Order: sequence, then structure tokens, then C-alpha cells
Amino acid sequence: MNPVETGKNYDTITDLWSDDRFNMKNGIDQHRRAINFIKSRGKALDVGCGRTGRIMDLLAKEGFKPEGLDISEKMIALARSRNPEWNFYQEDICSYPLSEKYDFITAWDSIWHIPLDEQVSVISKLASALNPNGIMIFSFGGVNEPGNHTDDTMGPMMYYSSLGTNGFIKVFLDNGCTIKHLEFDQYPELHTYIVAQKIA
Repeated sequence: MNPVETGKNYDTITDLWSDDRFNMKNGIDQHRRAINFIKSRGKALDVGCGRTGRIMDLLAKEGFKPEGLDISEKMIALARSRNPEWNFYQEDICSYPLSEKYDFITAWDSIWHIPLDEQVSVISKLASALNPNGIMIFSFGGVNEPGNHTDDTMGPMMYYSSLGTNGFIKVFLDNGCTIKHLEFDQYPELHTYIVAQKIA
């Protein structure tokens, strides 16, 4: 399954994030922890921003100028209608060239959908888009070895991939970052997140 197909699948389930079933606090404490490491508060990018705006709202309140990127046309349309003053991009992060530099990048519950063979290049691209001392936070499946699978828990069939915990750590180290925090935050589930900082 390619990212365009994933985006079309998300187009069909935007309502899952519009009612009381969705926890608007999801990921917020983790992002606050990541923000604590930051020194400059300029531009921030939310990769896979979705429709809720909860993380971008937090970033704006913390003094960042947030931008959002998502592969889903309907997610971006809903996000843009909620916050028309912010920049939103309907793009595939695998092929989209990042021309800006950011003090903060988040990819929460999003880039685990990209093809396994694109994971290294996408993480490298995002790390390269960080300013010195910039912070990136992203979530992934904390498996031991690289792998992928499909799952229809949300309704449509979705594709997931992971380099594994050590695989993601290596990519960050190879791209001039240091790991500031790593946590299996829903243990015993494998949901894991990393906070990495670009070395000045």
C-alpha cells in the first residue's frame, strides 16, 4: 500500500477524530516533554497533522509558528477550515522536499504508514530539516527488528512499518542527532516514541 492509498483511506474515516471517542489529550504530555528540550521557538512542522489541530494548538501556545502536512485531502481541508491562518500542505512526505528549517518537528502516529523502504530516507530528511538544537518527536512500533504489516482496526485496511527501536536510533545518530528521550508510553503495547535533538 502506497501513501496515496493511505491518504484515500483516511479520507473515509475523518469522523473518527470528530466525536467523543477520540481523546484530544493523546500525545500532548509527550509533546510537552519534548518541548522542554527546545531552546528556540520558531517554525514547527506537524507531519501527519490530521484534522484536530490539537498538537498545532499546543505548539502555537508554546510560541511556535506551526505548519501542517498530511497526505489526506479531507484531513487537510478540515484542518485548514479550523485554522485558516496557518500553512497546510497536502503532500506525501516521502517525496515532498522540505525547503524550510524547523526548530520543532512532530510526526505523531503518522509516518508508521510509509513504506518500510522509505523509512530511512524520510527520517533522514526530517532530521536534516531541523535547525541546530532543533527537536523532533515521533511515534513508532517499538519492535526489535524491521518489519511491516496491515491492519483494519480503524475500518479500512492500513499499512504499518517500523525500522525497530535500534533501527530508528541509528538513523538519528547517523544524521547528527542525539536521543533525549525514548519511551514505551503504552506498555505492554508496542507504541513507542523518541525525542531527538539536532546537535549544534
